[in-house]
Amino acid sequence: MKTAIVTDSTAYIPKEIRDQLNIHMVPLSVVIGNDTYQEEIDINTTEFYDKIRKGGALPKTSQPSLGTFIETYEQLAKEYDEIISIHLSSGISGTLAGAEQAGEIVGDTNVRTFDTELSCMPQGFYVLKAAEMAETGSTPDAIIQKLNSMKNSMRAYFMVDNLDHLHRGGRLNGLERIIGSVLQVKPILHFENKVIVPFEKVRTRKKAMKRISDMLQDDSNQFNSIKATIIHANNENEAIAWKNELQTTMPNVDFTISYFGPVIGTHLGEGSMGLGWFNNN
Repeated sequence: MKTAIVTDSTAYIPKEIRDQLNIHMVPLSVVIGNDTYQEEIDINTTEFYDKIRKGGALPKTSQPSLGTFIETYEQLAKEYDEIISIHLSSGISGTLAGAEQAGEIVGDTNVRTFDTELSCMPQGFYVLKAAEMAETGSTPDAIIQKLNSMKNSMRAYFMVDNLDHLHRGGRLNGLERIIGSVLQVKPILHFENKVIVPFEKVRTRKKAMKRISDMLQDDSNQFNSIKATIIHANNENEAIAWKNELQTTMPNVDFTISYFGPVIGTHLGEGSMGLGWFNNN
C-alpha cells in the first residue's frame, strides 16, 4: 500500500526536504494590495517582510481553494492508495475543512485528514514523521496513531514584538493592545482548543524568551530525546543565537531553525519568535 502525505504551506518545510521525503504541499495565499501571492511559491519570507515594511494596509490571507485540493488529490490518486492530509489548526483557518470536503468529492482514493491544532514547524513535525513512516511502508492507521500520540507532548509557544498585527488581524482586542503598548508587555501565546490564546504576559522580550526556554528545560529534564524548533519572523541571527544558547544546557534536544512565513507572519508581525518541541522517544 502506498500512502501520500499532503500538507499546506504553513508547515514551512523547505522545498528540498519536501522533495526528499515526497511531501506534497498545497499553498495558502497572502494578498498585498491588489496582488495575490502563493506562499512558498510566488513569494518567500524575506520578500514578504520587505513589502509589508513599506507600510500600507495589513495584508490579507486566504486558504487554498477547494479546486486546488481536488486537483492535488486526483493527481495523487493515480499513484497512491491512500492520502493523509495534515494541516494547520482548524481553529484559525478553513484549510482543513477544505481538505475534508475535497476528500469526500474525490472517489478514487481514501483521504484522511489530520488537524495538528497548531501551525508552523510544529505542524511540520507531524508532517515529517508521517512522511518518514510512509517511506518505510507504515500503514495509514499506524501513521495516524503515531500522530495522535505525538500530541501528548507537542508544545508551541511564541511571542510577538508588536501587538498591532494581532489587533488589526482580529486576534487581540483593543484594550489588551493599549495595555500591552503602554507597559511594553510581550505576551507569550500558545494554542489552546485549536485557537491562539494568551499564555502569560511578560514585561520584556528577554524575559519572555527566558520563560519559554525554561519550559523547554523542564521537559528536557523529563524526556531523553526531544526535537525542537526555534521559529523567527525575519530575525535569523537572533534565532541562531538563541539556539546556540539553549544547546549548551540541553544536549538531549535536537534543535532546528524555522520561520514564520507570509501567512502566519501577517498575523504575528516581523520580530516575533517561537519555540516548539515534542518528545521524540
